[in-house]
Amino acid sequence: MKRSLTPRWIVFFLAAFTMNFPVIATFATAFKGPREVNRNPSLWVENPTLENFSKVLTITDRLNVYEYLWSSVVAAFVGALLPMLIALPIAWPMARRGYGKKILFPLVVNLRALPLIIFAIPLYMMYATVGLLDTKLGLGLILAVVNLPLTLMLLVNAVAEVPIELEEAARMDGTGTARLLTHVVFPLCRPTLITTFIFGFITAWNEFLFGLMLTTNNAVPMTVGASFFFATSGGGVQWGVAAAVMVVAALPPLFLGLVMYRRISGSLIVGAVKG
Repeated sequence: MKRSLTPRWIVFFLAAFTMNFPVIATFATAFKGPREVNRNPSLWVENPTLENFSKVLTITDRLNVYEYLWSSVVAAFVGALLPMLIALPIAWPMARRGYGKKILFPLVVNLRALPLIIFAIPLYMMYATVGLLDTKLGLGLILAVVNLPLTLMLLVNAVAEVPIELEEAARMDGTGTARLLTHVVFPLCRPTLITTFIFGFITAWNEFLFGLMLTTNNAVPMTVGASFFFATSGGGVQWGVAAAVMVVAALPPLFLGLVMYRRISGSLIVGAVKG
């Protein structure tokens, strides 16, 4: 006799609800008016309104959400793409020849385990010297460094999964190394490349420390700019406005993740199964 799956689904639902409660509460608060936020702390929205979103999207004199979004898009794009361009030519010799796999590979990967705050002072001084403070390029470069360890690890594993017989067959046809990589190896790694870019983009988008430390006005990312909306007037924190801007900040990476979900899951399955 089959066991009922109802208890399992109840446990799953409770666990999912508990983990996502802050997100649900933020989403609900974003659609509440100022008065309802103060008198109705529950998740139920009695009178849904877009007033908070209107404030977020129309306050452009002091707090320009569009500039924050654009800064995040540029910095996240650079922070996701640049480490891929660096890691791609390194991944193949590491996976196939073993170059640097014993020293360089673990060194780069383990750098991500270090707390980022230890790089704060020297990085700030270096950026001030070369003129990269408060620039989208400067923010994107440090985000690329943050993403490099994970990018390198994923691409090395992806290249190692490519059947060596395909490379040998291409070599027998007289294919050079550059053509081998661009026409055989990297196309077969496309799912992992897409997944790596998405992970890198989301990681860069969510980065707060370097955005707070390295930007002041011209390149403020969305994560930092969203914090400015917690006090848009002298009346204290406007929780509805704050919740609305957090929803706006979460939409781009959420949309990207949902659109590319199948590619991400497929890539992870391929990477998890050897052969």
